[in-house]
Amino acid sequence: MSRTRSPTPRTVLLIQPVKRSLISRISALKERATTDVSTPAMKSRIIFMETTDNMEPTPLAVCAVESAAHLNRDKQIYYFMKGFSGILSQYPHPENRGIHLLSSVKNIVILPLNATEHFEDTPLKSWYLKVNPEKEKYWTHVLADASRLALLWKYGGTYLDTDIISLRSLPIANFTCPQNRGTVTNGVLGFQNRHHPFIWNCMENFVANYIGDIWGHQGPELITRELKRWCKIKDPGVIIGKECNGISLWITNRFYPIPYPAWKRYYDPWKKEDIDRTFSNTYGAHVWNYMNSAKKKTIIAGSGTLIEYFSKLYCPIAYSNLIQPKIFR
Repeated sequence: MSRTRSPTPRTVLLIQPVKRSLISRISALKERATTDVSTPAMKSRIIFMETTDNMEPTPLAVCAVESAAHLNRDKQIYYFMKGFSGILSQYPHPENRGIHLLSSVKNIVILPLNATEHFEDTPLKSWYLKVNPEKEKYWTHVLADASRLALLWKYGGTYLDTDIISLRSLPIANFTCPQNRGTVTNGVLGFQNRHHPFIWNCMENFVANYIGDIWGHQGPELITRELKRWCKIKDPGVIIGKECNGISLWITNRFYPIPYPAWKRYYDPWKKEDIDRTFSNTYGAHVWNYMNSAKKKTIIAGSGTLIEYFSKLYCPIAYSNLIQPKIFR
């Protein structure tokens, strides 16, 4: 397959019903969840997703989605969840408290993550039909790697991982962001218009070079190798802070001011002046929750840690309803 072409006009035409399907679903959810999903002022969208069947997002995930919504009131926030049926009333309190808190925020809508539907009319469909999830070492992660590409291709916007706490409003732009000089991650991707050819190329690359048992091969490594091809460079570091063929490579500090080996620093107390200095150019703080899977550190009210500071400031609904009450248990 070619890696530099955009899809044919026929492919674009086939995608149109999917767009209408999403709009219809949003309209239905608006009635069921009594959430005002779309207004004429909405200029773009931010996409989050959950690729397990879990329907009770962690306090950190709720904080991530809430903070993006509060700081980007001119944007729609889509939270795609694999376990969601599309009917909010099927998920009662208190078991599913998090999604009800999010649905109360004006510009957030929760949607089903249906891989069969989202991979339709993309290169990912052939891969999805033949892959066996039970034999995949990192299935949840490679499904997430594939799904974010399909969602950006079909709907456009900015994708954020659910362990990124927004600190500032996001500009509307086509961008990627490196976690270090040599690696461009897929934890944050911005492609505002549907059907961007870079995303199509990434989906083709995903299928043609699929190796599911190598961590990151379908994620950061995919984005890095495709960006090198797109920009005709060998080292992504040479274009950090610059634009290449319509895609900006933002400085690392925009989302990764603390590198992943130092992720525990989010759970330490900080001085205010150190926070201001470290995060002065940051749009969203990636707290590297995957690194925390063994330690299982949590956001503790009254701890004075950096992550508690961000939670109190940027996701007050999550903090007051999911984090602070733990003090009294």
